[in-house]
Amino acid sequence: MANERLRSAMLTQGITVEALAEQVGVDPKTVERWITKGRAPYRRHRLTIAAMLHEDESYLWPDGLPDGQRKDAADAEVLKVYPHRSYVPAELWLQMFGRADREIGVLVHAGVFLAENPRWTQLLKLKAAQGVRARILLGDPESPEIQRRGMEEEIGEGVAYKVREVMKLYRPLYSVPGIEFRQHRSTLHNSLYRSDDEWLVNTQVYGVSAPLTPVLHLRRVAGAELVSTYQQSFEKVWTEAVPLER
Repeated sequence: MANERLRSAMLTQGITVEALAEQVGVDPKTVERWITKGRAPYRRHRLTIAAMLHEDESYLWPDGLPDGQRKDAADAEVLKVYPHRSYVPAELWLQMFGRADREIGVLVHAGVFLAENPRWTQLLKLKAAQGVRARILLGDPESPEIQRRGMEEEIGEGVAYKVREVMKLYRPLYSVPGIEFRQHRSTLHNSLYRSDDEWLVNTQVYGVSAPLTPVLHLRRVAGAELVSTYQQSFEKVWTEAVPLER
């Protein structure tokens, strides 16, 4: 069975069979068999190819790792677990985003603690000037999801008010090239903060405000699926969200 994911990824990146074969150190006919017959390369080759194509190994070869190795890889992605967001060192947020070379992503309802920090907005401008793409997803204050969250936290219109205030704080960034803002109406199961392959995941717990809920500090490991699951969630929300009215 042909590996259409591999074929598509090569076309997207403009990488030929010959170029891939040269980079990996195999015969072009071997690469052809990987594509047309769906044969799986050795693990070392899969890792090299995944890096070249900017794809997850597990996406290109879903059956490439046995279950035991998948679990070990997922465990390796967890750097630290904080019982409450307030326990995350204040400097870690900016240090993590400061390490971004390609992508910054934020998925929140409001994320007041970030938006109120002038160093955060300065960092976004700096990273955008360096060619880093920044995508910020904020909740729609008129949405039933925001209203429900306010009821769950017993603060009524408080969440919607926070979102509107954050939108005002971000206003100077709306016209900055490379920084994109969208509104979402998703049920926010986790607040997500991405810096390339490093993530902070602020879990959501019913009836508990975000500063008091656990945070996972993650970093992608080749062949693992934990980070990629959160990334897929982020991308789905981004696709369904609408550009923020300025």
